[in-house]
Amino acid sequence: MKVRDIQSEFNLEIAAGSKGLDREVTDGYCGDLLSDVMANAGPGDIWLTMQSHQNILAVAVLKELAAIVLVNGHRPDEDTKARADKEGIPVLLSPGSSYPLAGRLFAAGIKKKQE
Repeated sequence: MKVRDIQSEFNLEIAAGSKGLDREVTDGYCGDLLSDVMANAGPGDIWLTMQSHQNILAVAVLKELAAIVLVNGHRPDEDTKARADKEGIPVLLSPGSSYPLAGRLFAAGIKKKQE
């Protein structure tokens, strides 16, 4: 599933990085501790977090994440939006918490295939 499909299906607002909406999402990760995300998220993941500063883009680029979803109504500042646009990493916004959104994403098939 592509980021644009998730954005549309889950009615998420696009805050920045719209040129990356055709990225393929293969799995998801929830976490607010950057070191945890760096250790455990994988390429193609959609990352749900409340963090909204520029460092989230550094992590997303390092881990080759498909997109970032800011939850609980958090919004990125202008510098973060500019970096997302530059890197082509979509930053989406959700007014709700990560728990129900993660469940809905999982139910929609956003999960690694079990071997």
